[in-house]
Amino acid sequence: MIKQLMEKIARTKAPICVGLDPMLSYIPEQITKKAFEEHGETLAGAAQAVWEFNKEIIDATCDLIPSVKPQIAMYEQFGLEGLAVYKRTVDYCREKGLVVIGDAKRGDIGSTSAAYAAGHIGQVKVGSKVYSGFHTDFLTVNPYLGTDGVKPFVDVCKEQDKGLFVLVKTSNPSSGEFQDRLIDGRPLYELVAEKVVEWGADCMDGDYSNVGAVVGATYPEMSKKLRKLMPHTFFLVPGYGAQGGTAEDLKYCFNDDGFGAVVNSSRGIIAAYKKEAYAKFGSEHFGEASRQAVLDMIADIGRVL
Repeated sequence: MIKQLMEKIARTKAPICVGLDPMLSYIPEQITKKAFEEHGETLAGAAQAVWEFNKEIIDATCDLIPSVKPQIAMYEQFGLEGLAVYKRTVDYCREKGLVVIGDAKRGDIGSTSAAYAAGHIGQVKVGSKVYSGFHTDFLTVNPYLGTDGVKPFVDVCKEQDKGLFVLVKTSNPSSGEFQDRLIDGRPLYELVAEKVVEWGADCMDGDYSNVGAVVGATYPEMSKKLRKLMPHTFFLVPGYGAQGGTAEDLKYCFNDDGFGAVVNSSRGIIAAYKKEAYAKFGSEHFGEASRQAVLDMIADIGRVL
């Protein structure tokens, strides 16, 4: 699966993914108004607004990008109606030829992880038939429970040619409370990185493993160190743009061949029309604003690679 992502990155010359993390506050009034007129101010109305918002952004950017990353929490907040839109969004992105990274940060004891893996990137047997649940290409995984919590996901990756991005050094301000703690003189995130390399060793797909790592752009010195520790691990890089990470900060996530990372931007793209730089598009043309934000991001990252 990582080879498919790399091929799409090479074709688009865009090592980025668009984070489809919709909040109602991001959605233009004309969309929410129409959805509420049809469904009322209900969970169904909110979910319909999210779908219309997502669809326009996908249509406006899909020819420029290799991948998207829908964050499932933004859909779960609307209950079953929201989860239906999550699935609809995943399916639509796949129809458009995009690699879909499901951002669900799952991870639990072995049997529970096996169920999560089946539902998100694998298959579940129902009687004599087999179904794919959410059917994403990649899934983000929390490694806190250790090997028996991660192995079921790795097993599905090998069976189904799917991929993972395991949390190693995240971009949020308080990540260091645990991730930077010293264990035998070394920060915990380095020890997690070594386990990710171990888990991914028998899950290679060409030069890189299908077991990748989440490494935030907001900590460039740490990403520089992790790149050396994990030369054959692909990085999913959050933190660019709205969280403060710059193109200069994230360049260490890449290898000398220009591969090795895919950089996420969420509200910086999907809510671009709200930013002064793209105000000229107005809320009526929010999709065009998102498209321009993607083009600007590609140029910005290309400048330092």
